[in-house]
Amino acid sequence: MNHKTHVSIRGEKFYINDELTYKGRYWNGHRVEGLLFNSRMVQATFDDLNDETRHRWDFPDGSKWDPDRNTSEFLAQMPTYRDHGLLAITVNLQGGSPYGYSDIDEQIWTNSAINPDGSLRAEYMARMEKVIDKADELGMVIILGIFYFGQEKVLQDQDAFGIAVDNVMDWLFEHAYRNVIIEVNNECNIIYKQPVMLPENIHKLIERVAADERDGYRYLVGTSYGGNHVPRANVVQASDFILMHGNSVKHPARIAEMVRQVRQVEGYRTMPILFNEDDHFDFDKPTNNMLAALSEYASWGFFDYRMEGEGFDDGYQSVPVNWGLSSDRKRGFFTLLKDITGI
Repeated sequence: MNHKTHVSIRGEKFYINDELTYKGRYWNGHRVEGLLFNSRMVQATFDDLNDETRHRWDFPDGSKWDPDRNTSEFLAQMPTYRDHGLLAITVNLQGGSPYGYSDIDEQIWTNSAINPDGSLRAEYMARMEKVIDKADELGMVIILGIFYFGQEKVLQDQDAFGIAVDNVMDWLFEHAYRNVIIEVNNECNIIYKQPVMLPENIHKLIERVAADERDGYRYLVGTSYGGNHVPRANVVQASDFILMHGNSVKHPARIAEMVRQVRQVEGYRTMPILFNEDDHFDFDKPTNNMLAALSEYASWGFFDYRMEGEGFDDGYQSVPVNWGLSSDRKRGFFTLLKDITGI
């Protein structure tokens, strides 16, 4: 397998193919090189096995829901994202709410690459393979989430979580990917019921991934907390990088404070800090969450969903998705990103 893209970490900086990301780039006095600007695109491989809800995702042109069409349309837009300076995309084997936000009891759809026993669905993984391959071709990194609290119920028991992790690692190693970093679960402190998924225990699965080394290579790994939360010491100590979310953070100064706080957590060592989910924008203003993260040398990730009264062109997390730069909000993010990164 002749893959082109290899991601690595040295200290607090990301490297792609042994070269600093955004090498030599500074913006308004802030260091950009070594960061990993990203966008949450977890529905790139979405499907729904529940016949009662599948119709909800039909396309606005009248076509029935088609997961392969959705993935193909996403792949077609990836070069545009890269041309604007995006270097990483978060995708998830159990996706995220196709409405952006949903109460846990409302999430009756079944969007999971993982079967109840922890085995992997071949057709889902085939779509994921296309996404990772395209990212590799473009020199991009995939932040691969494994579990999502809205789909935790798919797995039959606690043992299935460990089996699923092992199967995901087998799949990654078999494909010899080097442009993937792992997010064990999305927002470990939100709603999960299985003990292994909870903040006090999730470091065990992080360590399980980190311990899986083959032919001198292992995958970099961490997990995320919900918006406005700083991870606990057990997660910080077990992780290769810190993932945080900016949801619920209304004031950019709090984003900067979160970065400073995580650097004070017991066991913290020099390592990258990434926001890979934040639904606060204001890209045309002199201060916003994206720029606040940059000011503290932390990477930032765009989380865009279809809000009340908006249509098909809005939102990257709401299914069905228009994967183009099809709204003022999308264009605002990518315009500022291009300016910051100089791509």
